[in-house]
Amino acid sequence: MTAQKPVRTRIAPSPTGDPHVGTAYIALFNMCFSRAHGGKFILRIEDTDQTRSTPESEQAILDSLRWLGLDWDEGPDVGGDYGPYRQSERMHLYADYAEQLLAEGKAFKCYRTPEELTVLRDGRREAGNSTALKPSDLILPADEVARREQAGDPCVIRMMVPEEEGSCAVDDLLRGTIELDWGMVDAQILIKSDGMPTYHLANVVDDHLMDITHVLRGEEWINSAPKHKLLYEYFGWDMPVLCHLPLLRNPDKSKLSKRKNPTSIMYYERMGFLPEALLNYLGRMGWSMPDESEKFTLGDMIMNFDIQRVSLGGPIFDVEKLSWLNGMWIRENHTDEELADRLQEWAFNRKTLLSILPHARQRMETLSDFAPLASFLVSGTLPLTEDSFADLKGEREDTVKALQFALWRLEAQRHWERDAVFNDLKTIADALEVKMKDFLAPFFIAVCGSAASFSIFDAMILLGPDMTRARLRQAIDILGGVSKKGMKKLEKAYDALPD
Repeated sequence: MTAQKPVRTRIAPSPTGDPHVGTAYIALFNMCFSRAHGGKFILRIEDTDQTRSTPESEQAILDSLRWLGLDWDEGPDVGGDYGPYRQSERMHLYADYAEQLLAEGKAFKCYRTPEELTVLRDGRREAGNSTALKPSDLILPADEVARREQAGDPCVIRMMVPEEEGSCAVDDLLRGTIELDWGMVDAQILIKSDGMPTYHLANVVDDHLMDITHVLRGEEWINSAPKHKLLYEYFGWDMPVLCHLPLLRNPDKSKLSKRKNPTSIMYYERMGFLPEALLNYLGRMGWSMPDESEKFTLGDMIMNFDIQRVSLGGPIFDVEKLSWLNGMWIRENHTDEELADRLQEWAFNRKTLLSILPHARQRMETLSDFAPLASFLVSGTLPLTEDSFADLKGEREDTVKALQFALWRLEAQRHWERDAVFNDLKTIADALEVKMKDFLAPFFIAVCGSAASFSIFDAMILLGPDMTRARLRQAIDILGGVSKKGMKKLEKAYDALPD
């Protein structure tokens, strides 16, 4: 009888933005599963998107998961026997495996242009078929392939997938056997035209080479499971056990999104949520303790963890319920002395004070001036109303437009530095033909809560990207928000802005 392999799970986030609570949720369940089975939990960075991946975002992932109390046995910062743990450092592996598939006729080079792909998909749609493109749709005659290759036209490497009708049976730890229609599975790109692998190839290769035994991931990956299963079969490898966890949802049951809920882990840290309370709340997302207790530690969760206790209904991420649970942790788990230590550690530490004082001291005449000057930096949601913006020049719609344009630009900002933020806002002000002083007026109120504050750019840097963006969203909502029709109009106008 073959000995069972030690359990190895992984979390594989992309360093392309703010660390997401959904990442922490998946990481928590992977960690608990591995610890409950005496196994290993691995952190792997999937940074093949070189245009969007940044070192700052990777560090934010490491910092936020560690702040929560999640720890990994192997990863880019701690090493391990299966490294390297960044996909960008494993590029040669993917190319070799793609070439193997090409040589074995399990993949093909595709020279189709974007325009041709659009025509092909439209044709399938008009014929009443799915828009999933098959090899027979994509493969060109040999002489045309030779011509395009000779001309140096770009190509991608796609995997061969079944043309015939039928279903692919995928076993899932929670859902049993899932039958997925092969007709919906396209000839997936494995290597992009720039030579970079897609998630699908890199994920399968890395999971195999790192001996991952169980893949616990969000249910949005269910439809990709046939492609992954097929790749394992092509390579002759054993497939890890799959477990698709339910997606976190907004109170209205829609998929959790930053437009309706704060999603950045660092936002909750800046708001003053306790990491153990947030982790506790994430543990309750579709899972429950045997005694149904609402408040429990990470150690309690690991000790009692059973993946079969996960409910497949979409768990609701409700900030009000999180706040209630956080309040319980504050009141029930801290003496006054301990709470004083937590407050000092959170906001009133020497590092924070030294970052604020160079800006506040210019406006201070007494020590008591410091608190009102800096209060917005240690506050969560500001007590603003529509009247807070009443004295601004211009129409409400123009103010909303400026805030929304800035929010989009700052959401795309990967380097949270004063000059970068200044350039973003200056570009928008110039495009809207608004004087910088008038353009910035609503930002002082939205971000600082007052028109009288030190430099708005310094304020944004001190406040950080997560809280700054959250306050801009709050201001837009306070001013009435944007309708669906209005949003499309704004998006079109925003797309026309200079870079």
